[in-house]
Parts: sequence; structure tokens; C-alpha cells
Amino acid sequence: MYKLKTKSSCKKRFKKTATGLFMRARACHKHNMRNRSMRSLRAGRRAVLVSPADAPALSKMMPY
Repeated sequence: MYKLKTKSSCKKRFKKTATGLFMRARACHKHNMRNRSMRSLRAGRRAVLVSPADAPALSKMMPY
């Protein structure tokens, strides 16, 4: 069987954990941050898990 290619866009946006789950960065953390509270800025630094509904599609795009 031939090798499956990984989608380049997914490579840049998601990381696969050791248990097979996917991590993503939080949104709204690029610019205009002076209008936001420090609490939301701190929360934006942490990565979060991708929702279970989106995980099967991601696993097809990132087979390895």
C-alpha cells in the first residue's frame, strides 16, 4: 500500500499527543489584545484539545 500524505495545513495548526488526541491553539490571540482582559490573554496562551466531533476528520488528514 502506498504512503499517505499529511495535509500541510494540518501540520502547521495541530499537534498529535502521545495518546492520539489533537491539540490546537486558541483563537483571537493575534492582534488587538489591549482591549481584552488579562484573564482571557492568559487563557489564550494554553493549547486545548480538538473537539471529539472533529477528531476523526483530523486523523484522516494526519495519518502519522
